[in-house]
Amino acid sequence: MELSIGEMALIAIAIVVLFGPDKLPQIARDLGAGVRKMRGAVEDIKTEIMKETDNPVSEIKREIEKVKDAAKDFNPMKNIEENILNEQPSATELPKVKPADDETYEGPVSR
Repeated sequence: MELSIGEMALIAIAIVVLFGPDKLPQIARDLGAGVRKMRGAVEDIKTEIMKETDNPVSEIKREIEKVKDAAKDFNPMKNIEENILNEQPSATELPKVKPADDETYEGPVSR
């Protein structure tokens, strides 16, 4: 809301007429104190809102860091390499059948 110079002058004249020139300093002090209280209240509300919105963000950041740390140590090839190196043919293992010798083998299927 913007006031022009004329509107502000009209308001000032109305205040002088209604309250008299001797009460103007007290009205100005009270008005200034009210504005200061309102600004303080707005700052308190801003601070509370920022605290409330900061907590979930910091929790999410911590979870992301945990996932990053877990991903650094994860090596999916490690298990495969260990299995290949440790794999020894056993006597109970069946011989592998080639697809050409297997009558039930249907081959790759395209969709």
